[in-house]
Amino acid sequence: MKKLRLYKTELGINLFGNESNKKNQLNKIDILKKNISNFKIFLVIAGTNTSQIPGISAAGINAKSRRKTALADAEFLIKGASKDHKYKLPLLNAGVTPALISHVCSKLINIYPVIVPLGIEEKPYFNHLVVEDKNLGPSNCLTTGKSMAKERVLNLYERGLAIGKSSKQPILISESVPGGTTTAQAVMEAFGLRVSNLVGSSLFKAPRELRRKVVQKGLLNANLETDFDSFDVVAAVGDPFQAFSMGLLIGARLAKQPVILSGGSQMIAIILLVLEFIDVKNEVDFFEDVFIATTGWLLKDDSLNDLLNLINEKYDVKLLGLASPLNFKSSKYKELKDYELGHVKEGVGAGGISLLAFLDGFKNDEIVSLCQQNLEMMKGLGQISLEKDC
Repeated sequence: MKKLRLYKTELGINLFGNESNKKNQLNKIDILKKNISNFKIFLVIAGTNTSQIPGISAAGINAKSRRKTALADAEFLIKGASKDHKYKLPLLNAGVTPALISHVCSKLINIYPVIVPLGIEEKPYFNHLVVEDKNLGPSNCLTTGKSMAKERVLNLYERGLAIGKSSKQPILISESVPGGTTTAQAVMEAFGLRVSNLVGSSLFKAPRELRRKVVQKGLLNANLETDFDSFDVVAAVGDPFQAFSMGLLIGARLAKQPVILSGGSQMIAIILLVLEFIDVKNEVDFFEDVFIATTGWLLKDDSLNDLLNLINEKYDVKLLGLASPLNFKSSKYKELKDYELGHVKEGVGAGGISLLAFLDGFKNDEIVSLCQQNLEMMKGLGQISLEKDC
């Protein structure tokens, strides 16, 4: 199967993954262009105690702050800079939450995201979709090999499936799951994929050795039998986001709706779970209008491209990835320029939502200017935690 290394469109969108011809790729982009104002954006915020392992995630400067990261991301996505904010955005070692990008771009394309909290210990005060009892709390650390009860996994899947099947419009799935790249790696390794050098990280330097040990311990404790399925794997070493999003993706495709999976390795883990679950004969048709969308920053070292090609070759599918052309090279702010250095990179749907803004005709300078204005406001309003708050 022919590999597409990287092909850049006129808008500066990088295409990656595996496709047979450029005409087909551009036709697929046209599908997205025609549906920009029609997309329903889901932000799934989920808790896993895997995030509490020191050094595993950059989504907060310490374990305590990472417990509130997803709530703060969701609040900022829908409300932006506000003096009435309830949750302070986590202090990061570098950069600033990608919710800033997603907020700015969702306003530009006039789409109001739907927030889905799973395993979040506090009920959000803002509008959200209730999928399960909040008292269930975060999934266990994957090192236990018992992340969640299988009943919970199946319930989350069924709720996602029902919501997806009832969808009358294309959907975009995004996430804020501190520790989620580690659970994604665990899921992929459970199915025999050697991906420890391909899974990205919110950290400047991915904690590959730490993650390798964490995943190895989790899989050892899980002791999966030879006939395990996708639900067994999520129950053993996954997180609530994976169970729900697997159902949401399958449901939306059964409803014949295009789906953008906005993120990096966490979204590829969802695709793998679905590939292992659905009938092999249906795989090509099923993924015909499924897109991975991410930021250009996540593509810089080519590992995401290699990861997507690994899935394409193993399962004989032709998944297409699109990288938003957004860049902060012209920004005057360190927090934004940090993205160009390799910090943060992606999250909260930043790649997919900014991609839709570009397809809708908005320019890089406009988006950067609005990000800077919102950054100034959030700093002025004390919306980012200080060291003493953490």
